[in-house]
Amino acid sequence: MSEMRSRRAAGVLEAEVLAALWASAEPLTPAEVQRRLGGRLARTTVATILSRLHDKGAVDRRRSGRSLFYTPVHDSDGLVARRMHTELGKGRDRRTVLARFVSSLSSTDERLLRSLLGEDPGEGGGSS
Repeated sequence: MSEMRSRRAAGVLEAEVLAALWASAEPLTPAEVQRRLGGRLARTTVATILSRLHDKGAVDRRRSGRSLFYTPVHDSDGLVARRMHTELGKGRDRRTVLARFVSSLSSTDERLLRSLLGEDPGEGGGSS
């Protein structure tokens, strides 16, 4: 039972691996990511997470000799935007999905969206 409690969800592990990549100025191997995470995950676990992130398009990889080096495709905000776009594509009716999303926005977020779309007549919209 304690093993089940200590186990983290895949999304949490992916976020930790991405954070390690974002903190690096250069591409990293799975072993380097493992070290940056404090060595608490097996190298094979890190390699699997990196492979899954590559399959999802969140990281790029290149081979140098026998090693694979990984780099993030997006920063954290770009990744969130990519996820939102992916979710939008899952709906049956894109117009309905977008309409429901927009209708659930706070007035501040709605003004920001209108500003980004060039529709804000200058009534206090914009970013801070």
